[in-house]
Amino acid sequence: MKNTAMILSLAATALVNPQLSQAKPAGVTMAQARAIALRAAPGRIEKAEREREGGGLRYSFDIRQGNRIHEIGVDVATGRIVENKFEPLNARD
Repeated sequence: MKNTAMILSLAATALVNPQLSQAKPAGVTMAQARAIALRAAPGRIEKAEREREGGGLRYSFDIRQGNRIHEIGVDVATGRIVENKFEPLNARD
């Protein structure tokens, strides 16, 4: 009986506010993306930003590793690494 009442309550909520049932997952936060980037490239983050590139949103991190910068891009929606490259210190943008 409790399960039936809960199901009816959820169904009524979805009918009254259809946006709740159609909500998309929020993706990953900047903090989560930072942790993903640092697992891939340990070091000190010198620059972090959220940007639109290639038609999608991503977090971009410039991570200092000795005499080079390791640039890691993390997809906002999925948390996947979409960029992983090295730059010399003097080539930073």
